[in-house]
Amino acid sequence: MFAKRVLTKVSLAVALTLATASLAEQQPGPPESRSELLWQKLDSRVGEIISQFDGVTGLAILDLTDSRVLLRNADRLLPTASSIKVAILLELYRQDEQAHTGAQGKAKLDDIYTFDPKDLVEDSQIMAGLTAGVTRLTNRDLAQFMVAVSDNAATNILIDRVGRENVNAMLRNLGLSKIVLRRKMMDVAAAQRGEENVATAQEMVRLLEAIAKGTVLKKESNSELIKQLSTSKDSYIPRYLPEGVQVANKPGSLPGVRTDSGIVFAHGRPFAISVMTAWDRDERAAEREISEIALEAYRYFEMRGKSSEYGRIFPPSKGTN
Repeated sequence: MFAKRVLTKVSLAVALTLATASLAEQQPGPPESRSELLWQKLDSRVGEIISQFDGVTGLAILDLTDSRVLLRNADRLLPTASSIKVAILLELYRQDEQAHTGAQGKAKLDDIYTFDPKDLVEDSQIMAGLTAGVTRLTNRDLAQFMVAVSDNAATNILIDRVGRENVNAMLRNLGLSKIVLRRKMMDVAAAQRGEENVATAQEMVRLLEAIAKGTVLKKESNSELIKQLSTSKDSYIPRYLPEGVQVANKPGSLPGVRTDSGIVFAHGRPFAISVMTAWDRDERAAEREISEIALEAYRYFEMRGKSSEYGRIFPPSKGTN
């Protein structure tokens, strides 16, 4: 009889546990938890791509809607190559705003530069074609050369004009201590001394988040910066994306290094992404890795942007792409 009562109690406990579990499964979780499987699939696919690459990859993908972030070696310091130019561009626009409020000694977008051949360095094809002592450019023009075709002479002129330490101070004020502008472009001797321009993927997406959310600049300046940053040519992030998707990014390349960091304006769900590679045995493979990761991320955010929390896809509203 005692054994029967014990068995009955155990049976009731099991039944109650199963009923509670069943009820819990029926309760709808918050929207983000309902898309967990989709996020896990992105995480898995990104992991597979990185595991097949012969080199080191630092990665951060930040959801600009809910601040969720996917990380791989995201706190490892790696060379930025030309991706550091995002920080230089932001400091130029910041100083321009300060100058217009009366601050002295600040660089302005409309300040004039007259071309001097002594400013030329390697990978300055656009600047090298200008007429010495005659061609006049604004800082805005130089910024366009720096972003669109990654002209290194234009970049170095802007570093002189905004000040390297001012760029780093701006980054520190944003809480970004690991992005460091240590040298000008193509200063190989400085790089050999260990004075490399470095960052982590996680801090790069935080810098992009500040740009995307307009926390540094006023609305008009911020929109102009994003528009200018969306003109980068021969970029790895947008390479496999559908035509017409806006990407505000800056890629970089050095021997054994490929990087790209940018904001991808997936409809309804924009995101920031930074992929930094080093010790690349095959640099073309590194470029493909960045492009493949960006495509997987885009597919996730594009789907999230057009579907409900339960996975139903809705057609775009009239007047939208």
